[in-house]
Amino acid sequence: MNRFISFCALLCVAVIAAAQTSVEISLPRNPAAGDQFTVTVSVNNPEGSIADIKAPALPGCTFLGGPGVSTSSYTSIINGRMQSSTSKSYTFTYRADKEGTVKVPQVNVTVDGKNYSTNPGQFTVLPASQSRQQQQGGGWGQQPAPAQRQPQQGRGQAGSDFQIGANDLFMRVALSNNNVYEQQAVECSIKLYSINGQVSGLTAQSIPTFDGCLIEVIGMPQNIDWHSETVNGKTYYVATIYRALLYPQRSGDITMTGGEYNVQVYREMLVQDFFFVRPEMQEKMVTLKPQTSTLHVKTLPEPRPANFSGAVGKFSASSRIVGSKFKTNEAASLLFTVEGTGNIKFLTEPKIDFPSEFEVYDPHVESDTRISGNNMTGTQTYEYTFVPQSVGKFTIGSHEFVYFDPSKGQYVTQSVPGFEIDVERGADVASSSVVSKSDIQAKNTDIHYIKPGADKPAVSVSYLTESILYWLVYPALIILASLLLWLVFKRRGADQSQRRLNRAGKVARKRLAGAGKLLKAHKFEPFYAELLRAMQAYLSDKLMIPASQMNRDTISSTLRDKGAADETVNEVIRIIDECEMARYTPNLTSENADNIFDSARDCINNIEKL
Repeated sequence: MNRFISFCALLCVAVIAAAQTSVEISLPRNPAAGDQFTVTVSVNNPEGSIADIKAPALPGCTFLGGPGVSTSSYTSIINGRMQSSTSKSYTFTYRADKEGTVKVPQVNVTVDGKNYSTNPGQFTVLPASQSRQQQQGGGWGQQPAPAQRQPQQGRGQAGSDFQIGANDLFMRVALSNNNVYEQQAVECSIKLYSINGQVSGLTAQSIPTFDGCLIEVIGMPQNIDWHSETVNGKTYYVATIYRALLYPQRSGDITMTGGEYNVQVYREMLVQDFFFVRPEMQEKMVTLKPQTSTLHVKTLPEPRPANFSGAVGKFSASSRIVGSKFKTNEAASLLFTVEGTGNIKFLTEPKIDFPSEFEVYDPHVESDTRISGNNMTGTQTYEYTFVPQSVGKFTIGSHEFVYFDPSKGQYVTQSVPGFEIDVERGADVASSSVVSKSDIQAKNTDIHYIKPGADKPAVSVSYLTESILYWLVYPALIILASLLLWLVFKRRGADQSQRRLNRAGKVARKRLAGAGKLLKAHKFEPFYAELLRAMQAYLSDKLMIPASQMNRDTISSTLRDKGAADETVNEVIRIIDECEMARYTPNLTSENADNIFDSARDCINNIEKL
């Protein structure tokens, strides 16, 4: 009896002590290298507001996101006396990068102006399992859904696993429009659906693939922004984790796959602990593949106009010449501007009819675009630099800009007027063209008087047309000229492809220089986007792969057919994957960007040597 009374007294003391404010930290149980784990800081019985709690710095571990905030409370009755307690937990998600002992420093918490600290601790990271595959991609900082969540009803044992149904947590690939024309913009979103929104982290295992489409990533959220949607009569917390504009390059059905993701979920379980029922935070990793969607792409109407530039949307075009006076051997510029909404960043350059007496250089292209709704809008300017070589009046021909309007289902032609310009003699024209008087006098002495008295020419005259050889050679020359013209027209298309092939390396290095400037400015997101465009454009020109067939299998097989080593092929695919992954990964570092930039430059040099 005395033992029972003593036990009750100690129990009462414990209950009273529990009502005081305290903080504690929960550490993981020996995770393996490469695993994700959580560290939870709990504030018991907070009396007032809690200041922001910073994630502790863990050596050898990468912080992925947090905190996930949850609140719990429980009540106990001892000897007819009711005691209440509340607890607020802050959960941080990490990834163990290497094995060894991780020392956890104390975490400082400020509650209503008073400072509290957790005790330092440590845990051990075990070696990675041989069967575990290397994770790809970076983590996303997450925040829980803005809802009041209750602990799971019922009682269990500490460490017991909780079940997640197929309809409780899933992902989808959502398209703004399932039926579009070639080159017509469609917004693609990857959405996460949770019945209760209790998600503490998300990591991409593999990136989305949209073969047959050009991609313009809209932007990736640093934190999950939850909203509600009703699906099959159930209300879900929904977060959009990826958004991009797609421009299909071929007709037919295209299947959109959203990659693979690891989703960290948690539950607050009520656990029976001796006389008390207490809440316990439990976490679980779930691997999800988004439900695919099919995009139905309609081919553009035939026949296509001769001047059709591939523009799909609504556009207007204009041109202007910079300057009012023009001289030989002096450069001038013509600006051709396309403005509107659609695939404006992916237009082919217009073919302006310049006089043959002008030396014309490849245009410089500048884009000023922005995302507007489910499409892209802005301007694309082509600056043509030309140098007149002759004096006189010249006409820079008019141009017909043709685009396809999906809302009307027809082509629209817009005429852009030409320009009449007067070219004067420039100061740098060589003086050899001026004829001096001495030259004229010398020429006058070249012609002598005809000597009279000759009855007939000293040499008999015969005409070439009277020769049999003439009538044999003349038809042969006509046949030969016809054959040469046929060969010229046959190889005309091949010459254009050859020019793309020859200029591929030069254009790629120019784009790499632009990417390098972005890298030095620490603008990592546009750097990766520019580097990806440089690699795709280079491979398309160098390997003669159309944009509609640009995928990993085609690139790999074509490189091997050209004699590229497996190391080069694998490195090219890795660069493309990392650039695409980095465009929706927030944890970008200068070291990773430098390495991928150097690898891209080396790959282009290796391919140029083939």
